Amino acid sequence: MRARKKKNTPGRLEKYAELFLEDALFIDPSAHNALEIGCGKGAFLAETAAAHPDCFYIGVEKVPDVIAAAAVKADEKGVKNVRFMMKDAAMLGDLIPERSIDVIYLNFSDPWPPNKRRKRRLTYGTFLDIYKKILKPGGRLEFKTDNDKLFDFTVEELGNNGFETVFLTRDLHSENVENVMTEYEKRFSDEGIPIKKLVAVIKE
Repeated sequence: MRARKKKNTPGRLEKYAELFLEDALFIDPSAHNALEIGCGKGAFLAETAAAHPDCFYIGVEKVPDVIAAAAVKADEKGVKNVRFMMKDAAMLGDLIPERSIDVIYLNFSDPWPPNKRRKRRLTYGTFLDIYKKILKPGGRLEFKTDNDKLFDFTVEELGNNGFETVFLTRDLHSENVENVMTEYEKRFSDEGIPIKKLVAVIKE
């Protein structure tokens, strides 16, 4: 059954219009810039931005109801260093300056089963080419998922497309590392599902 559209979404988008960007071509590559693709309802983005007020964060999400909720979350959190783009990730290579992003977050992306739909996965080669274009030298890609098959696919795809994995765990919450949890992550963790994470950089 298709989810019913929320009646208050147009009003929310209008109310928080100043938080939305058509493109990010203006951003300063010398600043610290971060991008979350598929930002969902914005809990991760708002908390991370609040902890790092000197960094600039962009949340990308193509579903109006969801990104409207993310804008509300950012406003409630009082963060001033977050903006949103209601765009498809496939467009980002034309909307963001080359070599301007320090970190790209992919949190609990759609696994797009079965395998014949793998081209839609945000870690498929065509998307990785976009990330290589907009990441700074030394920039990183951080990926989290509950899905074993998507994780294995991503590890292989990164290695085949010019990335080097520098951190990998199949049970993130057993590691003594800094971690901001997303809405999905909290739910999956409560269900006892191990969270997988990797960090990758462009090969030199």
